[in-house]
Amino acid sequence: MGLVKIFSGKEILATDLKHRLENAGVKVELRNNNQANVFPSLNNAKIVEVFIQENDFMKVNKVVEDFKMGM
Repeated sequence: MGLVKIFSGKEILATDLKHRLENAGVKVELRNNNQANVFPSLNNAKIVEVFIQENDFMKVNKVVEDFKMGM
């Protein structure tokens, strides 16, 4: 199974979601989608993508939904 992107947003939010998922027993991969080189005006907007294994998605779907509802 491959990786599934479950969130893309500010670094602080991605880190919060990462901790929640890890507490649920899921391995998380964060990827920095740094577009500051392409769009210099965005250098303060660090966009981070959160990935998990596809087979873990159903296990943490409630965690992800609760996180998104609380944003």
